[in-house]
Amino acid sequence: MSSSRVTYRRRNPYNTRSNRIRVVKTPGGILRALHIKKRGSAPKCGDCKSKLAGVPALRPREYSQISKPNKNVSRAYGGSRCGNCVQDRIVRAFLIEEQKIVKKVLKEAASKKK
Repeated sequence: MSSSRVTYRRRNPYNTRSNRIRVVKTPGGILRALHIKKRGSAPKCGDCKSKLAGVPALRPREYSQISKPNKNVSRAYGGSRCGNCVQDRIVRAFLIEEQKIVKKVLKEAASKKK
């Protein structure tokens, strides 16, 4: 009867987050340690910190290896802000411009009155 113990296959001998393993039985009947990669965290919106839809959750190195259309959404602020925050920015910018126009009109009306 062979031993059912498995040893790490890399140089790090400790049970750390980066050294997690899964024990699998090979076709030859040997138990072997399979190292598990860490899961990537989904990119977050810079304003509201919610997860961005349409962008996969990968490790940083994997982002450099996928194409640009997979890293963003075809919209202004596509890969960095969520749709709701972009909508809020557009509305806010529009209202600020409207406010400037109203101030200008009121100023002209006041100058004509004098």
